[in-house]
Amino acid sequence: MRTWLATLAQTWRAALTDKGTLLMFIVAPVLYAFFYPWPYTTQELRRVPVAIVDLDHSHIARQIGRFTQASPRLDLRFVTASEAEARRALARREIEGYVLLPADMKREIVRGQGVVLPVLADGAYFLINKVVLSGFGEVIGTVSAGAELRQLQARGAPKQQAALNRSPLNLSLVPLFNPTEGYGSYVVPAVAVLIIQQLLLMGSAMWVGTWFETRRTPEPLLGVWSARTAAFASLGLLSAAWFFGPVFRFFDYGYGGNVGAAALLLLPFCWAIAALGVALGALLADRERALQALLCSSLPMAFLSGFSWPREALPAALVTAGDFIPAVVGIQTFLRLNQMGATLAEVRPFAELLLLHALAYSVLAAGALSWRARRAGPQPAKTSPAP
Repeated sequence: MRTWLATLAQTWRAALTDKGTLLMFIVAPVLYAFFYPWPYTTQELRRVPVAIVDLDHSHIARQIGRFTQASPRLDLRFVTASEAEARRALARREIEGYVLLPADMKREIVRGQGVVLPVLADGAYFLINKVVLSGFGEVIGTVSAGAELRQLQARGAPKQQAALNRSPLNLSLVPLFNPTEGYGSYVVPAVAVLIIQQLLLMGSAMWVGTWFETRRTPEPLLGVWSARTAAFASLGLLSAAWFFGPVFRFFDYGYGGNVGAAALLLLPFCWAIAALGVALGALLADRERALQALLCSSLPMAFLSGFSWPREALPAALVTAGDFIPAVVGIQTFLRLNQMGATLAEVRPFAELLLLHALAYSVLAAGALSWRARRAGPQPAKTSPAP
């Protein structure tokens, strides 16, 4: 046990005195904690520039213009009778969208006919596009409701009865797990789990790769290397505690839903990543190659994780592939525990997968270390310093 603890302490010291692994284990989590969430501190887009193409020139069209000016989502830049002018402004990014009020709009409304008001926006910017569509939808819905009430009152219905007939059921939307309905509260808690994995994976793979660049023969697997894996995993736990605690609290994201269960499942989560890092480092046996191999893997993992695109909409093969990635399972687990307050029983399938990851990647690491030991030859050591 004394040897195991001494190896644990030695690995901490070596990892934190190596500039590359220090960057991955300590510096990068601090930088990412503020660099990544900072653009989303406003949480939602407001006052998006828009225009109105008015071909009707009626008092209803002018009312739509006034309501657009009053909308907190939209910033009405100009009203024009030329759709070509609005399209040119959209192409120059002077506006992000516009609504077309067709000719004879008022006459069709007075007749009780439905009128379609096209709203055009740039779909390449999905957040801006959403604000333009929802903002104009609120404006047009409010004006439409007023027109319906006036028609009902003109037919002799009392004001209260007209309002009841127009909207017999009132809808009240209450967001449960993202009260601000902000983009930051939606994306950052999920991406934080992926950041924790990638930094821990890169750091441990770099350290082990540097170790084998010196052509050293690995010590007994269940002794020294288990202590080293535990050292890497503990650094991952430190990074996770930093994100799930102070960072989420500082940015007012959902946190602390089920602290005990989250802390418990962080153990197999971080161990699995550390063991996978040891396996990759042993297989590649090169400091830079480990980093290069992992840099391009973050984006595919983000799409497999189910927060940017529903996992239910993914092909079964991709869902199965995601089940082999600790971050993908971890995102599903820790979002439920931290943000939604789920119980351990409610995340049992994900917890079982994390335990399987810890076991499977430990076996993989043992196999990779044994394979690398058999391949170790009498070649002279490289000049790269050992941790």
